[in-house]
Amino acid sequence: MLKILKYSFFDLIRSRWSYVYFLFYLALGFVLLFLNNDVSKAVITLMNIIIVLIPLIGTIFGVMYYYNSREFTELLLAQPINRTAIFMGQYFGVAGSLTLSLVLGLGIPFVLYGLLRSSAIFDFSLLLVTGAFLTFIFVGLSFVIAISNENKIKGFGYAVLLWLFLAVVYDGLFLMSLIVFEEYPLDTFSLVATMLNPIDLSRILILLKLDISALLGYTGAIFKKFFGTDFGFLVSLTILLLWTLLPILGLRHKAMKKDF
Repeated sequence: MLKILKYSFFDLIRSRWSYVYFLFYLALGFVLLFLNNDVSKAVITLMNIIIVLIPLIGTIFGVMYYYNSREFTELLLAQPINRTAIFMGQYFGVAGSLTLSLVLGLGIPFVLYGLLRSSAIFDFSLLLVTGAFLTFIFVGLSFVIAISNENKIKGFGYAVLLWLFLAVVYDGLFLMSLIVFEEYPLDTFSLVATMLNPIDLSRILILLKLDISALLGYTGAIFKKFFGTDFGFLVSLTILLLWTLLPILGLRHKAMKKDF
C-alpha cells in the first residue's frame, strides 16, 4: 500500500492542478492578510471560503483521479496485490497531496506575517485541522461514489450533488425544520443535525473557538453550551474522525465486492 500511496502522492504533486491549488491558497492568504491587516480577522474570512471550497475540491479531485487512473488500477489488479492496498494507497495519496497543498499554501503567508507570535495560532491550527478532515472525508466519499458508478458522467454528477446537498441544501432544510418546529424543544435535534453534516460541524467548531457564536442567536447558545466545553470539543473531533473512517470502510467494502 505504501508504494501505491507514494506513487499516487507524487503523481498528484507533479500535476499542474496541485500547483494551481497550492498557489491559490498562497495568494489567498497573502491577499487576506493584506486587506485585513489582522490575523484573527483573516482567519474568520478564510473560514467562510475554505469550509465550502475544500469539500468541493476534494470531491472533484477524488472523482477525476479515480476515473483517469482506472486503466492503471485494472493493471494493478491483475498483479498479486491486495485490492484494499491498491485503493487505500490511491485514496491516501490523493487526500495527502491536497492536504499538503492546503497546509503549505495557507501556512507560508501566515507564518511570514507573524502567526507564531500571534494569539490566533490556535484558531488557525484548528482551521487547518478541520480543513484536513474535510479533505479526507470528501475524497473518501468521492472514491466510494466513483467506484459504485462505471459511467463517468453519473459518478461525477452524484459526487457534485452530494457536495451541493451537504454544503447548501442541508442548511436550508435544517433552518426550515427549526422554524416549523420552533414550539418544541430543539436542543438535542440541533446538536444531532449538526453532527450529521461534517461541513456544519467544522464551521461551528471554528466559530466557537473564534468566540463569535453570539451571531448564531439562540442556536449559538446551545452550541456554545455543548461544543464550547472540552468534552464537546473532543466529541466533535471524534465525530469528524468517524466521518473520515466511514468512507474508508465503504471504499474497502466496495472494492472487495466489485467485479472489475
